[in-house]
Amino acid sequence: MAKLYFQYSTMNAGKSTLLLQAAHNYRERGMETYLITAQFDNRAGEGRIASRIGIGERADTFGENEDLFAKTQARLEKSQVACIFIDEAQFLSKAQVWQLARVVDDLGVPVMAYGLRLDFQGNLFEGSAALLALADEMREVRTICHCGRKATMVVRKAEDGTVLTDGAQVEIGGNERYVSLCRRHWREETGDLRSPAPRP
Repeated sequence: MAKLYFQYSTMNAGKSTLLLQAAHNYRERGMETYLITAQFDNRAGEGRIASRIGIGERADTFGENEDLFAKTQARLEKSQVACIFIDEAQFLSKAQVWQLARVVDDLGVPVMAYGLRLDFQGNLFEGSAALLALADEMREVRTICHCGRKATMVVRKAEDGTVLTDGAQVEIGGNERYVSLCRRHWREETGDLRSPAPRP
């Protein structure tokens, strides 16, 4: 039975590597896959999913208001696919996540979405929030903070290395802009080590 899967983490946990490996496993068994990534994230090139360890693959792209149910239907008219893989799933809209849920429910094709859970301010991305609500199965992909604890947060840095606490939610970048940290060190970096106010 087809399901909607969400594999989430912070930056540099190896989400794209896992996606590419899973897609390879399908194809190795003679099953076709459909890879999709965010249109405006072109760090690896237009329509390409790439990992920091050097592997990559061509992919279709999704735009901001694109109907992913219709896009998938059009793709399935060309040939059947065993699984759909979505990279950078945090950039999906809530409506697009519902469209992917319809792909699973109505077209019977499993969808595996990979993305960030939180932005640099500690807020859920719209796509991630919708996936956390709608996914049939979820898995956290773990990475570590410099202290050795599990990293669950990320900070954005300016060119001079200072930590930014304001700005647009979406700003494309890699290791030069973002650092994954545990919650305590994220609070330390963002100046949020205040004790909670006492209750009246």
